[in-house]
Amino acid sequence: MNSEASNEKRTSPPPVAQSPSSFRMVSTMGAIGFVCGMLIVLTFQVTLPVITKNKIEALERAIFEVVPGAEQKTTFKLVDGELEPLEGEEDTAVKYYACYDGENHLVGVALEASGQGFQDVLRILYGYSPEKQAVVGMKVLESKETPGLGDKIEKDPAFIANFEALDVRLDDTGAKALNPIVLVKKGEKTDLWQIEAITGATISSRAIATILEKSTAVTVPVISQNLTVLEDGAK
Repeated sequence: MNSEASNEKRTSPPPVAQSPSSFRMVSTMGAIGFVCGMLIVLTFQVTLPVITKNKIEALERAIFEVVPGAEQKTTFKLVDGELEPLEGEEDTAVKYYACYDGENHLVGVALEASGQGFQDVLRILYGYSPEKQAVVGMKVLESKETPGLGDKIEKDPAFIANFEALDVRLDDTGAKALNPIVLVKKGEKTDLWQIEAITGATISSRAIATILEKSTAVTVPVISQNLTVLEDGAK
């Protein structure tokens, strides 16, 4: 009798552990998701002012880079075809950063523009000289182009040289470009309104050319029609 009882104890299967209910699993996952979401939102709210401040400072530096000789600036907005000084941090679609030298003479206007690149949207800043009727500087503000190829638009000396005197003069009507900006292959540039592409980064090069062609078609006539307002802006 004792032997049989002993055998039953040895051969009895172990108790089966109860698995957690589906409700508990879903509740736990939901709680974790909620906490992670709150942390992401909190992080975003904490870092947003810093990111915004850094972007503003980078833009300020870039403005004086793309307009040679600039020492001070006044920001304008377009209202019913006329440029007016922008007050405070008012938001507007296009801002005209009129740049002046130390004697308050207008030396150029800096403008932001954007468009689709190879990877994502490209944001650029360019300087326009009313005296030369040309783009006199360009800087990429935001880009996610392919490292080693597309990102050459930011640092390739030959490509950047395209924007030291890019002709965007207007025709006799003053409403459109005499010669629209066009992209040409490397080594085939013959005119001042042409941009020489970067070998291996044609798409990114074309994106810059397209952005500038579209933006200057709108902004240059506005600058021409409001030149007196801009010239008096620092006085």
